[in-house]
Amino acid sequence: MKKLALFLAALCISSFALAVEPNEMLKDAGLEARAREVSKQLRCVQCQNETIDESHADIARAMRLLVRERITAGDTNDQIIAYMLSRYGDYVLLRPRFMSSTLILWVGPFVLLVLGGLVVVTRIRRGGTEGLALTEEEQKAVAALTELGEGGS
Repeated sequence: MKKLALFLAALCISSFALAVEPNEMLKDAGLEARAREVSKQLRCVQCQNETIDESHADIARAMRLLVRERITAGDTNDQIIAYMLSRYGDYVLLRPRFMSSTLILWVGPFVLLVLGGLVVVTRIRRGGTEGLALTEEEQKAVAALTELGEGGS
């Protein structure tokens, strides 16, 4: 039982492991922390919704190395992000910028939520009984069943 618990714990921990290899890491802990901070903002251009730190793709490795190269060259975090944007386009940002071309990404979920709420409120106000009226035939059948039930007890 103890071995199973250790195995499950190791399995859980390994799923959180980052793809950054030890030979990629900078010697200076402060610079490496900056590299990680920048990497958390950048999406792997091959993967969906994975940062370049999480991705094992070759392009993500190249991007991680490029970030570290720019840091050692003295670039600020903003300069690195700007460089990556110029090289890979807006898709490289894990959180898209708020601008006219990305407006639907920022506003769309709220619009859908409001529209859904309006549909629900409209249905509730109408009573939701449309189509529930019985035809004459059905009313006679219900009456017959009711009389049958009352007479049989």
